Amino acid sequence: MGAWFPGERVVFRGKDLFKELKDLPWMGLLLYGITGRIPNGKQIRLFDGIWTLCTSYPDPRLWNNRVAALAGTTRSTAALALSAGNAVSEASIYGRRPDIRAIDFLLRVKCQLEAGAEIEEIVIKELKKYKIIPGYGRPITRKDERIEPLLSLAEEIDFSHGPYVKLAFMIEETLLQGRRRLHMNIAALAAALAADQGLSCREYYHYSILSFSAGMLPCYVEAVRKPEGVFFPLSCDRIQYKGKPRRVW
Repeated sequence: MGAWFPGERVVFRGKDLFKELKDLPWMGLLLYGITGRIPNGKQIRLFDGIWTLCTSYPDPRLWNNRVAALAGTTRSTAALALSAGNAVSEASIYGRRPDIRAIDFLLRVKCQLEAGAEIEEIVIKELKKYKIIPGYGRPITRKDERIEPLLSLAEEIDFSHGPYVKLAFMIEETLLQGRRRLHMNIAALAAALAADQGLSCREYYHYSILSFSAGMLPCYVEAVRKPEGVFFPLSCDRIQYKGKPRRVW
């Protein structure tokens, strides 16, 4: 994949980093490292925009940001804070697992439609088997505030009418007619835009891994600036919870 020749040059996936890739933005280099394909300017803007608009909320109440803030309040290093925060981002309801499930679902649905299946039949079968549709529904609020700005960006760069984006909205229309009335969340739209640009499930997962980092750093910095140990000072065993039992998703 690459090699460093001390004092001379660096080869990055077969290309000279200092000559052939010197004008590529970091997002472009990241995508090239993952896919082996050099993205064009509009693709770089899209994938940069997905990170900026959809994944970088600097709120320490969010589970992975909380880990980064806890690292700050215990005076750990920023590198460990981001490593731990990104590690727990591979969560079941939010983060990496829904991301990979969403693009996998869209790729599978498109194959089934091309084989002659009906969209209603596919959606019902998926719901019966897994109880959820990846990329649809949201635990806290039905409206996903990220869809409108991301769609605006996609329209601006002429990526809003790809086959997977159309499919994502077709699935939402089908779900809104059913008993559950599930709206699309950002996982479906981002996955659809990535699929339209030719990313596989694994490539999309690799692209997504560091996406929460920009939101984690402000949480870490804020915790470091405050006195040590004041962020979430109570240990979990001091909380005596007597409410509803844990929900099953």
